[in-house]
Amino acid sequence: MPPSRTLIKTGSVVTMDASRRVLPGGALIIGGSSIESVLSAPELAAMPRFEGTVLSAPSLTAIPGFIQTHIHLCQTLFRGLADDLELLDWLRLKIYPFEAAHSAASMHASALTGIAELIRSGTTTIMDMGSVAHEEEIASAVEETGIRAFIGKAMMDANDVYPSLRESTEDSLRSTLAQAERWHGKAGGRMKYAVAPRFVLSCSDRLLTEAHAMTASFPGMLFHTHAAENRREMEAVRKRCGADNIEFFEKLGILRANTCLAHCIWISENEIALLRERDARVLHCPTSNLKLGSGIAPVPELLSRGVSVSLGADGAPCNNTLDMFQEMRHAALIQKPVHGASAMAAAVVFELATRGGAHALGLAAETGSLEPGRKADIVLLDLGRLWNPAEETNPYSAIVYSGTPENVRYVMIDGAWVYRDGSHTTLRPGAIAGSAKKELRLLLDRVH
Repeated sequence: MPPSRTLIKTGSVVTMDASRRVLPGGALIIGGSSIESVLSAPELAAMPRFEGTVLSAPSLTAIPGFIQTHIHLCQTLFRGLADDLELLDWLRLKIYPFEAAHSAASMHASALTGIAELIRSGTTTIMDMGSVAHEEEIASAVEETGIRAFIGKAMMDANDVYPSLRESTEDSLRSTLAQAERWHGKAGGRMKYAVAPRFVLSCSDRLLTEAHAMTASFPGMLFHTHAAENRREMEAVRKRCGADNIEFFEKLGILRANTCLAHCIWISENEIALLRERDARVLHCPTSNLKLGSGIAPVPELLSRGVSVSLGADGAPCNNTLDMFQEMRHAALIQKPVHGASAMAAAVVFELATRGGAHALGLAAETGSLEPGRKADIVLLDLGRLWNPAEETNPYSAIVYSGTPENVRYVMIDGAWVYRDGSHTTLRPGAIAGSAKKELRLLLDRVH
């Protein structure tokens, strides 16, 4: 049987192709899980009769789905329970005890709650860092909901870690390998694995180096960790390692093109040069960095030096949403008082949220733009609201500076509608919310 075909007629297509074309009155033809054609208005008008499903959406703007490169689905249940703390206290007093109290049921509820929010706000691809236990529940939630994802259990074997979250180096590596063998490439390639040592202060040198070495055995596997997020953290890193965070990764030989580093706020000129030389990827989480008081990453400098930068919301307890619209707006605005009003223009930030994310994850040939042959990861936005009459003139501004999840009307991932006309198709939000509340009450009982 030939693959199903869908014609999506739009008010505008923001392609993010090599020419960054915006096509007023354009259209997309989807064949199976991929984009078959991207049509301008004249090409659409000249097209012969289409055989397949037609969605006529002349008031909507088609964009590539957002790609969030740093998420913690295991923390979604903890939203609102870890406010007004800086990073190391936030981890020690709240997040580690909460993660340690997870059951399989609460982990599944946390993941589903997060994925529902991500899809609802236009995110189609994520890289997630789980906790030490129950990673299979995150994998199951990803598989059943249809989101595209890199997943990976957190790896922690050293230092001042909550006791029940600390594993032996051997157990951490063994369980990670088993999960990678089970999940990497599953769901038709929609699911991949990223080994995820949490950060330097919770990992031995051996865990870091052997985790990175593991990636060589799996095509497309990534190394996902945190780096240089907080001043107190950096003081502890220097004390333990005798070097700054990025310099220490270079010393260990794990600073490579598949090395994805969340935050990178407190970095030196030498470390920026190392990031560029090794083609390592920076995962910028502006809202989390603001709420935890961590600082502001030097993104304009990184971009000017050719360093790969992408965006992520981090975990729900430290920002407190998983909304890419907020991340884009903050990524733009926080740099302007320092670098001038022209810094981080809307088009630049939108690129970080789409093509930049795809590049960071090694998925540039699959997603991040609307082009023939790319996966059909598509979001349709209703930007034509009363307060935004200029959306056709400058869609990047409308999306980055004015957009919210309320603008999201349709979301397609891998050629399947996961959110259609304002409603989830793979999730039941009411049931998920009820389960999340129940599981959170039980989890808090286990903590106390």
